[in-house]
Amino acid sequence: MAKPTSLETPLPVLQGNGRSRGDGARRVYETLRSEILSLALEPGELLDEARIGQRFDLSRSPVREALIRLGSEGLVTTLPNKSTLVAPLKVEAVPQYLDALDLLQRAVTRLAARARSDADLEVIRAAQVEFEGALATRNALEMIEANRKFHAAIGTASGNSYLAEAYARLLDEGRRILRLYFRAFNDTLPEEFADEHPRIIAAIEARDKDLAESLAHEHAVNMGQGFLAYLSARHTDRVSVSGIQRGSAA
Repeated sequence: MAKPTSLETPLPVLQGNGRSRGDGARRVYETLRSEILSLALEPGELLDEARIGQRFDLSRSPVREALIRLGSEGLVTTLPNKSTLVAPLKVEAVPQYLDALDLLQRAVTRLAARARSDADLEVIRAAQVEFEGALATRNALEMIEANRKFHAAIGTASGNSYLAEAYARLLDEGRRILRLYFRAFNDTLPEEFADEHPRIIAAIEARDKDLAESLAHEHAVNMGQGFLAYLSARHTDRVSVSGIQRGSAA
């Protein structure tokens, strides 16, 4: 028997309560997006429109609308047979992703140090306040969202809309990688990493382009190493098997 997916397990039904179709689509989108980013819905998992509709007490139209929106963010994939899956997390492509993130992060951060306005700095600082609040409560999903706001604000401050848009797409694509990065540190950050954002802000404020780029590079490298550390971690090192007697059944 196939292992039931998380959408097949009993879940509380979310009633429509006379809300509009647009509101229903938003609820489906926000819930599934949260579950995808938190990895409660696993990469490659089938998303059945009928089952989702039953869960939210909605017709297929708002469900399909929500899935289309998730697809535009790269979080779900629609196959030629119209089946929809949670987008695979392609581990083999991660090194290329990290290289691209590093290059764009260095570029936009350097440009931000040259071109930023006082208004840009306010937006960047506000995003950092959100990030620190999420970090204090160890809310991984809020940390991911605030982290994206922080870096996207730096992209905007660069003054180059093409680079900013490309960088924002990379930030979106990397949200599940970032989830595993935070998981590597039990949804917090080591002290040596906790001051990376404030140091970047200070460099941008001081218009120190070289330092800003260097810190952006260091930040990208540390994220990549944290993600790879999670993938290589072993969780059975302290499991004792000494109680298993010779000749006992497996």
